[in-house]
Amino acid sequence: MPYFLTADGGTESLRARVYDLAGACLGSVAVPYETKFSSGARAEQNPEDWWRAFVEASRRAIHEADIAAADIEAIALATTSCTVVALDRDGKPLRPAIIWMDVRANAEADAVLATGDEALKANGGGKGPVSAEWMIPKALWLARNEPEIFEKAYTICEYQDFMTLKLTGERAASLNNVSLRWHYSTDRGGWATSMLEKIGLSALQEKWPQRIVAPGGVIGTLSAAAASELGLSTTVKVVQGGADALIGMIGLGVAKPGQLALITGSSHLQFGVTEQPFHAPGIWGTYPDCVYPKRYIVEGGQTSTGSIIAWLGRLMNGTMDFDELNRKAVGLEPGCDGLLVQDHFQGNRTPYTDALSRGAIVGLTLAHEPHHIFRAIMEGIGFGTRAILDAMAKAGYRGEEITVGGGAGASDLWLQIHADTAGMPVCVPASRDAPSVGAAVLAAHGAGHFASIDEGIDAMVKPGRRIEPRRREAALYDDIYRQYLALYPALKSVREIV
Repeated sequence: MPYFLTADGGTESLRARVYDLAGACLGSVAVPYETKFSSGARAEQNPEDWWRAFVEASRRAIHEADIAAADIEAIALATTSCTVVALDRDGKPLRPAIIWMDVRANAEADAVLATGDEALKANGGGKGPVSAEWMIPKALWLARNEPEIFEKAYTICEYQDFMTLKLTGERAASLNNVSLRWHYSTDRGGWATSMLEKIGLSALQEKWPQRIVAPGGVIGTLSAAAASELGLSTTVKVVQGGADALIGMIGLGVAKPGQLALITGSSHLQFGVTEQPFHAPGIWGTYPDCVYPKRYIVEGGQTSTGSIIAWLGRLMNGTMDFDELNRKAVGLEPGCDGLLVQDHFQGNRTPYTDALSRGAIVGLTLAHEPHHIFRAIMEGIGFGTRAILDAMAKAGYRGEEITVGGGAGASDLWLQIHADTAGMPVCVPASRDAPSVGAAVLAAHGAGHFASIDEGIDAMVKPGRRIEPRRREAALYDDIYRQYLALYPALKSVREIV
């Protein structure tokens, strides 16, 4: 029996898992690492922490799986995207990584948008906005604010590419990440060279890995150094993965036109699959070939979702009892006795793409308790998801059901709120660990066990349950949703008062 080692490199930890060819997870171990936050919505991590976490988690997961290390055939990783790393010639980090949720590069994002370059068609059809989260704005921030680091950097890449370098010694980027966040396009013929020229950043293209490998493609095998640290053979194939959310699409089995994927965790991401390209305001994409060959991906996203629940927990000094909060919150009517939450705690990705927008809790009274706020946060996140699906529908992309992966799948209440606020069924596969399952499918495909990613999905992704929207609650949420939509322009007008 062949086995596959995967890693889900997230915001708070890296989880290594071992899978068999039927998609069963045999071992799973998470190792945390630190994120340092500072003013200006900045968030950074030490890239070497990712590698240390991977080595520890992988060894322990293989031991837990009770298999011989020699039976591991391939490795594939799903990691956070927009996590930018600057490395010297020896592959050593020159500074902490600027992670995905860091939006310090807002001015640089505006500068990218101001170029009006053809490559910006993937941003609302060319009208933008451009997100401060993405690779080019962050690299431009480095060039402007830390020029000595930018000049010294031999490689500027992402979390995924740093791990590839540590595993294989190869400087290779994922077609998934470069299509999503570096304005690379197979339809357009490659790099956004003219955009970089217009912002005076042509040197960046030379610092990017020049080898691009599509998800499921074999990058190489483990280097002797990596094999020694992991306790594995140098014959183990390293198969290209990509952004955790997009690899999660594979793990959810969302591969056909018309399907919708909702990847949940610290943030939410919404994805659809189409055979034809289109661009429109309020959505990102479509991106060619970035997950499946000859298919396009349309995207929306919320920056803060599960991380808002974590924030509430910090405010409660570790006293938050999820079971108790859920039990009480279930008994509340939609609207939580007048509470309304804007979910922009770390800015807004879509449909507004406003890095300066912030979260809000509106309608508080002395009668409200923690479970009111707890549920209102879930409802606000549900409304944020609906706003994105509405933007997709306006562009002509309508889904019939939402397939959910990640943390929200553990909460029956949150799943029901998503179904009720969106007004469509929510499906949950047997495994909620979509990025890891997707990485396992890619590893098995790259190792030669499946002729295509689709074939791997059929064999390794197992169906689960389906939650239908409730007619009464959906109607109530329709009214509250209109109030939610009014929050953003109202709060923006307050923000802009000088």
